[in-house]
Amino acid sequence: MSIDRMVMRFAGLMVLAGLALGIYVHPNWLWLSAFVGANLFQASFTGFCPLAMLLKRLGVKPGAAF
Repeated sequence: MSIDRMVMRFAGLMVLAGLALGIYVHPNWLWLSAFVGANLFQASFTGFCPLAMLLKRLGVKPGAAF
């Protein structure tokens, strides 16, 4: 699986987790979804993604087949 797909999958999971926790646990968990959304937005302009950098350091190949 490529780094791009892993980042999208992780971001989607974090948004859904933040929404679920915000509904069922405490509304402050909605900030998790807001943070992930803001990070995706800034990454679309700057190309800087901390998760992609971490995955690269862990040895995930950028164009790996899924």
